[in-house]
Amino acid sequence: MAALSSSPSPYLPQFTIKGKTTTRRLLNSAVKTNYRDQNSQCTIAAMSTENKKKKKKEVWIWTENKQVMTAAVERGWNTFIFSSLHRQLATDWSAIALIYPLFIEDIRVFDEEAKLIATFFEISSPQQLEQLQPLYEYADNVIVDLLDWQVIPAENIVAAFYGHHKTVFAISKSPSEAQIFLEALEQGLGGVVLKTENVEDVLELKGYFNKRNQEGSQLGLTKATITGVEMTGMGDRVCVDLCSLMKPGEGVLVGSFARGLFLVHSECLESNYIASRPFRVNAGPVHAYVAIPGGKTCYLSELKAGKEILVVDQNGIQRTAVVGRVKIETRPLIIVTAKVDSDEETCYSILLQNAETVGLVPPNKGNEATAIQVTSLKVGDQVLLKLQGGARHTGIEVQEFIIEK
Repeated sequence: MAALSSSPSPYLPQFTIKGKTTTRRLLNSAVKTNYRDQNSQCTIAAMSTENKKKKKKEVWIWTENKQVMTAAVERGWNTFIFSSLHRQLATDWSAIALIYPLFIEDIRVFDEEAKLIATFFEISSPQQLEQLQPLYEYADNVIVDLLDWQVIPAENIVAAFYGHHKTVFAISKSPSEAQIFLEALEQGLGGVVLKTENVEDVLELKGYFNKRNQEGSQLGLTKATITGVEMTGMGDRVCVDLCSLMKPGEGVLVGSFARGLFLVHSECLESNYIASRPFRVNAGPVHAYVAIPGGKTCYLSELKAGKEILVVDQNGIQRTAVVGRVKIETRPLIIVTAKVDSDEETCYSILLQNAETVGLVPPNKGNEATAIQVTSLKVGDQVLLKLQGGARHTGIEVQEFIIEK
């Protein structure tokens, strides 16, 4: 494994650097690219508005631990990196599992048939990152090891490789580090190489991918008809402030019973009484269930800064958001009950603050309102519910007898 070098190589094109603009000599062509940070940032900003779709990310594993290998293969990751000194280990593992071994030799990565799969570089300075651009034209993949990624932010790596059709991997020594590389500048790198001897790292990274794959998928929401709206007493209600903005039609799923969660609208709409707060949902009292990633629920009282929550829109499209702050204050409450047409026996319920900034989301009917204020909610109105199993243990759905009323 070698750091970047500008010396000529029979495998790699030559390059020169002139002032603030890098001139790349690739065989008989010359391409100029400006690598100043602000230009790179602007390029990625434009790119992110053009294409918000998340591309499939790849995961390769670098380990000498058999348990780590087994855990990775069981979760669908079967590409493993070995140093050239551990070919026998790769042979041993291939006898017990279907794996695709790769071997690092200096700055190149080969498969078992000596085919060049990737180039490998250790980067310790921004200057080396600039020089990396022209050095990988003969490989389908690039693996970068940032010796100090706090000095060279993940955003710089994403910006540097924007527009290239190669898959760029970053060496990650923990699941949290991998997440940074996969999400930087919204697009992230094409993949990560998880270098670990800890089985828990594999499990945690797979959990992250499971949540990531949920984003953009569609939840089944059901129309429910309001059967009652009544004033009740005072209670401790929870305002959830997110680290991201919500748009009209979006909110969070909340309910008094786990069997049915109401889509509570955010405060993104304009009001005559208070300024728009598109990061906030006035979600309900402390006892209520709220949907979180992974098909789980937790109590509103359990939310805190840094915890993830599920944001859902009128069409059931879901995404994950991070909680930035939770405010619990005593306020007057109303109780709302509803039923669905297919089950007149089962009642669904939610308590909410009696305020004009609180609303429930109705079914999507073109240009009609995206929220019904609870202060104007009446019997017969239709709202959206997420129906699910009623029995829960530590937020996980279980099959058992339960009565909630």
